[in-house]
Amino acid sequence: MVSFATPLQLGPLLLKNRVIMSSLTRDRNRVPGPLQVEYYTQRAGAGLILTEGTLIEPLGAEWSNAPGIYSDEQVAGWKKVVDSVHNHNGRIFLQLWHIGRVAHPLLQDGRPNVAPSAIAAKGGKFRQLEGTPGFVTPVAIEDPEHYVALYKRAAERAKEAGFDGVDLHNANGYLPHQFIDNTSNRRTDQWGGSAENRCRFTLRIIDEISQVFGNDRVGIKLSPSGGYNDMGMTEKDTIETFDYLIKELVARRIAYIQITRYWPERDPAKRGTAVDIFRWRNVINGEHTKFFANAEFNAEDGTKVLKEGLADAIVFGRFYIANPDLAQRLINKQELNSNFNPKTFYGGGAVGYTDYPTYEQQHIAQ
Repeated sequence: MVSFATPLQLGPLLLKNRVIMSSLTRDRNRVPGPLQVEYYTQRAGAGLILTEGTLIEPLGAEWSNAPGIYSDEQVAGWKKVVDSVHNHNGRIFLQLWHIGRVAHPLLQDGRPNVAPSAIAAKGGKFRQLEGTPGFVTPVAIEDPEHYVALYKRAAERAKEAGFDGVDLHNANGYLPHQFIDNTSNRRTDQWGGSAENRCRFTLRIIDEISQVFGNDRVGIKLSPSGGYNDMGMTEKDTIETFDYLIKELVARRIAYIQITRYWPERDPAKRGTAVDIFRWRNVINGEHTKFFANAEFNAEDGTKVLKEGLADAIVFGRFYIANPDLAQRLINKQELNSNFNPKTFYGGGAVGYTDYPTYEQQHIAQ
């Protein structure tokens, strides 16, 4: 019977367990430093760490201290993180991130935010700017291949830093997702219209970064249900689009496809369409490409999904904030720390970042 403790063959990598650390924006340092080395090393017990979203070029995000992979200094910083994780028997992929239309020009030296089409997302709150404005209308991208090349260069830099692979952030209303969704992509050229055309940008990126790492060291994150950052198609269009995309990704034999469940808390405007992510299990059957299930899993849910063979691994987010030893707690059936401090999720220093205790430290303290 498959459990959290069961090793998982992921391409050429043997993961020691099936507990995956989700990409978590923590907004601490544009250039990874000693604090990030400590943070990720504390969590090296995961079968696989997926880093926080890492910008492929300087962008005006709602998080001013989100890290990047576009400078030599950032590569050097990430290399120290990777080396330490490897020294603690861990595996780590870098998440490649471009936010497209949900950037703000005033936070990127006046450069316009970009998107497949000149359609603004509703919402947003740029706390760094006076009056905390929301999202603004983007400029339509003239040549998407320019951005495909940016992703490839970022993958090359990730390889220089020693990462085991890369994860394409293709979810949550960021740039590749904006191309896929027909409410944000109204193009009439080869990059818009049909499901095949709208998925072209994502698949071009996958093909290019696979040339850097090999297809079996490349993963992707998808959020078909939409919701966050003003995304969401009809159920019919959602299923048609993601049926096509997932079939194409599996044909490329990439390492994994990570799919997030609908999360109402991240969809206050009710833009999303709840889709059962396990409808794609028969396609992502684990023979080559593994199925990672994400969003709001607890120990009980995750155990059940693995036992029933609905997914190959479970991705945990917030539980990894408060439980640096989460994999060990799940494997040993120990109580999870749910005493989160949301005020320290984003920004700041060590408090609420590297000071959460392990189960053993908690036990000793008691």
